[in-house]
Order: sequence, then structure tokens, then C-alpha cells
Amino acid sequence: MLMKLGPFDFAIIISYFALVLGVGFWLKDKMKTSSDFLLSKRNFSHWITGIAFMSANLGALEVMGHTANGAKYGMRTAHWYWIGAIPSMVFLGLFMVRYYYSNGVRSVPEYLRLRYDHRAHILNAFSFAVITVLMSGIDMFAFAVVFQSMLGWHFTTSVILASGVVLLFVFWGGLSSSIYNEFLQFFLIVVGFLPLTFIGLHEVGGWHGLVARLPDQFVHTWKGMAGPGDPLGVPWWVMVMGIGLTAGPAYWCTDFLLVQRALAARNLDSARKTPIVAAVPKMLFPAIVVVQGMLALAIAPAIVKGNYNLALPMLMGRYYHTGMLGLGLTALLASFMSGMAGNITAFNTVFTYDIYQTYFIKNRPDHHYLAVGRIATVAGTVIACTSSYIVLYFNNLMDYMQLISILFISPFFIVFLLGMFWKRPSATAGFFGMVAGLSGATLEYILYRLGVLKFASPMAANIWMAVWGFAAGLAVTVALSFVTKPPDEEKLKGLVYSGAAQPKDPTPWYQTPEFYAVVVVVFFVALNIAFF
Repeated sequence: MLMKLGPFDFAIIISYFALVLGVGFWLKDKMKTSSDFLLSKRNFSHWITGIAFMSANLGALEVMGHTANGAKYGMRTAHWYWIGAIPSMVFLGLFMVRYYYSNGVRSVPEYLRLRYDHRAHILNAFSFAVITVLMSGIDMFAFAVVFQSMLGWHFTTSVILASGVVLLFVFWGGLSSSIYNEFLQFFLIVVGFLPLTFIGLHEVGGWHGLVARLPDQFVHTWKGMAGPGDPLGVPWWVMVMGIGLTAGPAYWCTDFLLVQRALAARNLDSARKTPIVAAVPKMLFPAIVVVQGMLALAIAPAIVKGNYNLALPMLMGRYYHTGMLGLGLTALLASFMSGMAGNITAFNTVFTYDIYQTYFIKNRPDHHYLAVGRIATVAGTVIACTSSYIVLYFNNLMDYMQLISILFISPFFIVFLLGMFWKRPSATAGFFGMVAGLSGATLEYILYRLGVLKFASPMAANIWMAVWGFAAGLAVTVALSFVTKPPDEEKLKGLVYSGAAQPKDPTPWYQTPEFYAVVVVVFFVALNIAFF
């Protein structure tokens, strides 16, 4: 599968490096305060933050991982784009962003400190710091494995090259550099990868030709779930509960990597529209990654079944030659850059504000925290490079990504949700609810690894893990809420739904977040019916 880059391919890749570094260098002198560097001063429109929101989710693990899932699970993979994403993104835009933005929090963990206390804050901040560097490691691995399999580049060389570029433009331009580059990278990713779908469909005789080559269970999202031959092996209600109501909302509504983009919007209206705007390309992206995974399975089953991570490299090696190969590899670079940069900018903010400034060194001049933010950027990149080698022990990127995402994010969502919509949960109830959720998810994983619990696939085990964590967190939070002293009403002002002022929106009805949400939900329902 080794291919040789021509001069035109190198020219495309070098131009891309020059562009992203140029954006960072242009912003370098504008980073005068820690707020400039870590928060971008909240000055972006919802169109830019919406695309950046989607692009931050569109790392190499999204492109390579869900292409691998498309080959392994077929159209079942679309659940992670539809039921596992769209309702949560709409909910975030209509409700949860309001509490983050209006209270002026600098991060998602900071909301937990205001709503509960330092215990919940510390647990969430440290767990989020861990997951960001692990996720960055996945992006590095995905990039390196493609360059190794297609170009023969050494794994470590690829990791150092790409991470070095990300480090420079984030070190120079902070969050603003990341958002501008994410906006540009989104369109580059689409242009670089979408042709693979059309070329592949042409080879197999269109959509109907592809469907004819695959088992019936691979071409439906809902039909036959948990039935004979189902590649995923979970019933529909577990998918709704585990992904739609637990893992999905936890990721989209409380992962600071994504919420940070909404918080960079110029006002509350733009912040609320950010995830809803992002939901449109999110719904359509299965046409690139899921369909390409199915094409890889239909065209070269022997290669793909040996290692699902090779689904995308196989298609690129088969269809892309000089010129297009450079464009495709640059698109992969863009997906890596957007995913890793998003994680690094979230990491440096949480470390600087939520950990360092809050618990270690307080009341220093602002330039001190600006320096710490830059040091955290370097440290996070180095740790992420090291964590990329962990992925070598998994034969499917998304199995690993879902594992760490569900383990470190999903157990906490119920505590966020109850805290925003119910006054009764106390600080103690919130903290021990988070501990219980994390313990429940961990217990399920241990029992699965020991062979006590049996599931049809690793992804099925991950989905069940989300259910265990959600149930444990819910039970403990609710129980302790009734046996501990409720928080002071005055403290909760603006932090819970009943006490929050409703937004006054003078804009026309067709420009409101609510109208945007209705349009998105209609398309979401239509897609689920069309591919039922």
C-alpha cells in the first residue's frame, strides 16, 4: 500500500503547513493577556464557532475511527452521528449553554465549583485533563499510522512532525488560532475526503450496488438491532439509553473541548446557536466516514477485516494518486490538527484556571498565568505524544476512544443535569454521585474484561458501560439529595433552570436558536426514517 508523493503533493502539504502556522504567527502579538490566549475574548460569530465546534469534534479519530466503525458495524455507526449527537447538540444550544455563558464561567468544570463545591470541581477538572491528552494521543496515532502504512514514514517521526506544528500555532495564537484554523480545516477535510465516497460508489455501482454487496444488517440503522447477524449486538433501547440519553449528552453538553467553542461566541445568542449550527454538518458527515467504511469492507474485505483501522488508508491508496494523494493526506493532517489543537487548548485552559490558579498559585499578575498557559500547552503536547503509543494495543480506534470518553465523561453528566434543573442536590450529593457514576462504569468494564459479562462487541460493552455509570450516578445523587442539607437558594441564583432569567431575544423568530433547532430536528427525524 506504499505510495510515493510527487512534487505537487509535497507542494499541497507544505502550503497547508504554511497556512496554519501563518495564522498562529499573525495572532502572536495579539495575545497580551491570559484571557486573550485561553478564552479568545468572546468575539466570534456563531457561524465561525459553529464550524469550529464541529471541526474540534472532527479529529483524525473521527475520520479514521468512524470509517473503521463503518467497516465493522455498517450503518449502525450512524447512531453516533444522529441519536448520539443531534438531540444533545440541540439541548446544549437551547438550555445548557445559557448557564455556562451567563455565569461567565471560563470552563465547564468551573460551573461545578459554583453549583456544588471544590470536590466536584477537582474531580471533573483532573479527569478532563487526563482525557484531553489521551484524546490528543489518538489523533497523533491516527495520523502516524496512515503515514506509516501509505508512505513508509516512521511512527515516531510522524508524531513529532505533526505535533510540532500544532504546538507552534497554539503556542503563538492560543484559542483564537485554534478556532480560525478549525474553521479552515473543516472545509479542507470535506474537500479532501468526499471524493472517496463518489469514486467508491461509482466502482460498486452506486448505493444500491453497495447495499447488494453487504449483509442486510449493515445497511440499516435501527432495523434488526440485537437480531441474528447484528454486527453491533445491542437492542435499540440500550442504544437510546446508552448513547442517546447518557454518553451522547455527556460528551456534547459537558465536554469542555466543545463547549469552549460556544463560550468564545460574541454574545449569548451566538453561543446558543453554535452547537445547533454544528449539528447540520454533523448529520451529513456519515456520507463521508460511514459510507467509506462500508465501501472498504465491500471492496477489500480481506484487508479490512484484518485491521479495521486500515479502511481509510486502503481507500486512499486505491483511488488517490499524484495531486489527489497530496490533497487527501492534507485533509488527514487537517483532521489531526483540528482534533489535537482542540484538546490542547481545552487542556491548557483547565490546567491554568481550574487547577493551577484555583488550588496552587493564586493572586499573581495576569502575565504569570499567560506564561503558565503557554507552559501547559507545551507539557500537554509532550504528554499527548507519549499517550499515542497506548492506542497500539487496540485494533479499532473508536472502541478505544469510546472507552475513555464513556469512562471519564459520561458518569458525570447526570450530576450536571440534576444540578441545572433541580435545586435539591447538595454539594455532597453531587460529588458522591460523580464518584458513584465513575465507579459503576469502571465496575462494568472490569467485569467485562474478566469475562464475567459477555457482549457481542467491544462497542456494545462501551454502550452498556454508559448505562451502568448513568444508573449509579443517578441513584446516589438522588438518594443523597434527600438526606443532606439542600444548598442555599441565593447561591443557586442563575445556576439552575427555575432561578435563571429567560433570555430576551429581540431578533425575528426565524433567526432565533429555537427556529434553528426546529429545522435541525426535522432533518434528524427524516434521516432516521430514510435509513431505518
